[in-house]
Amino acid sequence: MNDSANATNNERTPVFFSGDRVLWVIVVVLAVISVLVVYSSTAKMAYDPSSGYSTAHFLRQQLFILVLSLSMMCIVQRIDCRIYNRLARPIYLFSLLCTVAAYFIGHATNGASRWIPIGPFQFQPSEALKIATVLYLARQLACRQKNIAELRIVPSWRFWTWRSSRTQRRIWREGTRPILVPVLLACLVIFPAHTSAAVLLFLASWVMMLIGRVRIRELLKLLGWAFAGALLVLTLNLGRSETAEGRLATWWHLWTHEYDADAPKPVDKLTDTERSMIAIHNGSVFGEGAGQSVMRVEMIHPESDYAYAFFVEEYGLLLAVALLMLYLWIFFRAIEIFGRCGTAFPGLLVLGLALLITCQALLHIMVTVNLIPETGQTLPLISRGGSSTLFTTIALGMILSVSRQNDEHSHIRPRGESIYEKG
Repeated sequence: MNDSANATNNERTPVFFSGDRVLWVIVVVLAVISVLVVYSSTAKMAYDPSSGYSTAHFLRQQLFILVLSLSMMCIVQRIDCRIYNRLARPIYLFSLLCTVAAYFIGHATNGASRWIPIGPFQFQPSEALKIATVLYLARQLACRQKNIAELRIVPSWRFWTWRSSRTQRRIWREGTRPILVPVLLACLVIFPAHTSAAVLLFLASWVMMLIGRVRIRELLKLLGWAFAGALLVLTLNLGRSETAEGRLATWWHLWTHEYDADAPKPVDKLTDTERSMIAIHNGSVFGEGAGQSVMRVEMIHPESDYAYAFFVEEYGLLLAVALLMLYLWIFFRAIEIFGRCGTAFPGLLVLGLALLITCQALLHIMVTVNLIPETGQTLPLISRGGSSTLFTTIALGMILSVSRQNDEHSHIRPRGESIYEKG
């Protein structure tokens, strides 16, 4: 009887809208919010005589990006996740090469080469590399579930023993090279242009390894290596260390210096974060109303880096909290989908992708209220931007693909790849 009911429900579900229905609703709501935010926040650029554009131009541009991205999501969610498994390696290598190429042929902004021009569009390959790394790591962890609890992935700090020691060679062959090296390589490639994205990818990968039953001792050693590497980068002033140090100094200054109400600074002398907090203060509980933002003219990037603060100013804290809940809801839906998989690859893929989306949103929101230094992370699916929106919807399409196959009971459970088995 239950099987018949499930079959009837599947038949009634449109072929391009199958999978987790709650997740579909969240995506649609975020897309609508994106249109409202971009249309209102780009007024500053439209009023600039040098831009030569109107708000309608930016609205049409965002609508085109959303239609393209949502269409891609509909296509991706119909693909069997076993195909993702088979294509994980070539997708990872291609994304890695494109990200490296961006440093040589890419468009440079603020000292960072991140975009490859493709006709009238700018392609940011690091966004693809984040998704590809999660995909590849899910594959590597899944095929080692039978003996993952015994694997060591972090070699000894005594690097001179790596070639001479049989144990160290085995660690490299069985753990470091297949699991750890792809993650570290992706982070290193992304790091010079977008440090916070590299950190985000590393943390998401670390949690994936934790869920994938890698030994806790190995993961703690990995954190130690990461901390030592971060100190080395800052000491040698590598990558965008100067930018990171400046943002840290600004963040620390705002926390340690009291605001002088008797001698307020001019708006043009305020930092982006200070303007963001003013926008949040202006919004209060119910907001100034759609199109009534004052700080959108003063904030440098209200349509991207500070989209959440702009949203609070126009729509208020109540709706802003509801927006935050939507991002958390994406992760909770992913946990529910993960619990129904029973197979390592789709389960790890779903959680890894959901971690990327939710953590990026949380980083963006924490920057706007000065809980952490500025990161340059956009608000997924809402901030203006093509590559971020496109690959966010592709990630959501993969999650929906796994959910659809859960409903259809079409997952094949390879022997020794269950995340619930102890090997």
